[in-house]
Amino acid sequence: MTTERMQATTRPVVDMGELSDYASPSRLVRVEPGERALTLTWDDGATGRFHHIWLRDHCPCSECRHPQTHERTFALVDLPAALPAPHAEITNVGALRLQWPPMRELGPHESLFDPGWLRQRASPEGGAGVGGGPKQHWDAAIETAVPRVTHAAFMHTDDGVADWLHALDRYGFVLLHDGPCDENEVLRVAGRIGWPRETNFGRMFDVVSKPDPNNAAFTAGALEPHVDLPNWQRPPDFQLLYCLANDAAGGASLLTDGFAVAEALRDEDPDAFELLATQPVDFRFQDEGADIACRAPVIGCDVDGRLTEIRFNNWIRDTLRIPGERVEGFYRAYRRFWELLRDPGFMLRFTLQPGQAIAFDNLRVLHGREAFDPNTGYRRLQGAYLDRDPIRSRLRVLERQAA
Repeated sequence: MTTERMQATTRPVVDMGELSDYASPSRLVRVEPGERALTLTWDDGATGRFHHIWLRDHCPCSECRHPQTHERTFALVDLPAALPAPHAEITNVGALRLQWPPMRELGPHESLFDPGWLRQRASPEGGAGVGGGPKQHWDAAIETAVPRVTHAAFMHTDDGVADWLHALDRYGFVLLHDGPCDENEVLRVAGRIGWPRETNFGRMFDVVSKPDPNNAAFTAGALEPHVDLPNWQRPPDFQLLYCLANDAAGGASLLTDGFAVAEALRDEDPDAFELLATQPVDFRFQDEGADIACRAPVIGCDVDGRLTEIRFNNWIRDTLRIPGERVEGFYRAYRRFWELLRDPGFMLRFTLQPGQAIAFDNLRVLHGREAFDPNTGYRRLQGAYLDRDPIRSRLRVLERQAA
């Protein structure tokens, strides 16, 4: 097939008011009516079943969707709970046309659907997803293949930003290198994606040894693997740490894929995993100006049991308030999870150099560091947080532009 022919066959045949790409060379060839749903067949033999109410709810016409904002204007509640079956046919360009009979005060209505758009949604997971791509779990062996992007490519090209975002989504962390050691560069890096998430530590924070610290990060001591701010109802999703100076002895950075460790625990001891995934515990940060607390499980899962977040930070875990019969089991499970998080086989160890920045998923990848001696040299990192929404928004827009 010629390039011109391929382009012609992969253009949408119906405008669905969708900014994401849904063009496909596949065309519908058959529709089989049912009592509450239609079964569609494409020209390559693929099939999909679509309920009448779903189809009516997703009508893309200008009466049901605002033509500029693409937002739904149709109110499903105005229709009867049980919809009459529409008359369905395949058009001469392989699209689906539905003729709906009058319902209540509404007159007859026509819905037209693109075959490629329907093909994307022929399964519950189909369509332009908002949850990111597949996750690649990792262990210490990733040391030989750390995902990385140059500072210049990230700051000056869309491809560099896309590579950075894809790595961050897939592995949960990515290294930026060969950057300047300029004050506040971490905010300029964050600005390429969206805007920093402000917390009680501000829009940006300095990670240095302080004489009167209000957080363990502002000491020279070792830091156990942890996530930041699990005491928030919505902790920051991502963290950026930009190295401006690192002349002190010690202080190696540590990263651990909390999802890989959690899955290892699930395989080794399903009861321990279940306890950490279902028993909420208290997290709390207190200083003179703030008292921020949240109650949540150490391991977060969705309704299908897939991992969604890790909340492990032993410093700000508050008083343990759980039923007495679960206390010993909880501590056993918590201790084993902690042992696995410490396991060198799961841990990436590296020294962040001036002009390098590490970005990581704060609710997946736990970070820590070895102790350092502030008397041997100056060590200064600047940090900022980002939320998942601008991260995923930026990635989807770049993917849409590249399609």
